[in-house]
Amino acid sequence: MNRIAGLACAGLFVLILGCGSEAPYRKPTSPVTGKITVDGTPPGLAIQIQCHPAGGMDATHPSFSQTESDAEGNFRISTYDEGDGMPAGEYTLTFKMQEFNVMSRDYGGPDQLGGRYSDPATSTFKVTVTEGKPTDLGVIELKTK
Repeated sequence: MNRIAGLACAGLFVLILGCGSEAPYRKPTSPVTGKITVDGTPPGLAIQIQCHPAGGMDATHPSFSQTESDAEGNFRISTYDEGDGMPAGEYTLTFKMQEFNVMSRDYGGPDQLGGRYSDPATSTFKVTVTEGKPTDLGVIELKTK
């Protein structure tokens, strides 16, 4: 009898967990693409790109948009899925160029751009994303000196 009661409780537990699942809120996104050069040439390394909302993070439905370029400098910004774009709004972009550490699966070491593009308070790279409209940022030229 204890075994039947245990199985019934386990089944009820699984049923309760399954009933409350709701997909997380996702803002509509629009594609944002571009290309980066460093000192006039493809970077050769991935450039990490982060997008900072002009009015600060949405407290109700926060989202974080970022990506990294390929070695040629091409990029597609992601929010929820790879290359899906960004929610509508105004953003400041920041950039870092660091080595990728395979062991830690993270970027580290000195920023080869000297930190000049990594602070959202001083970055001059702004973008306005309009819902339903793709945005091509063209070529973003960064310098190491």
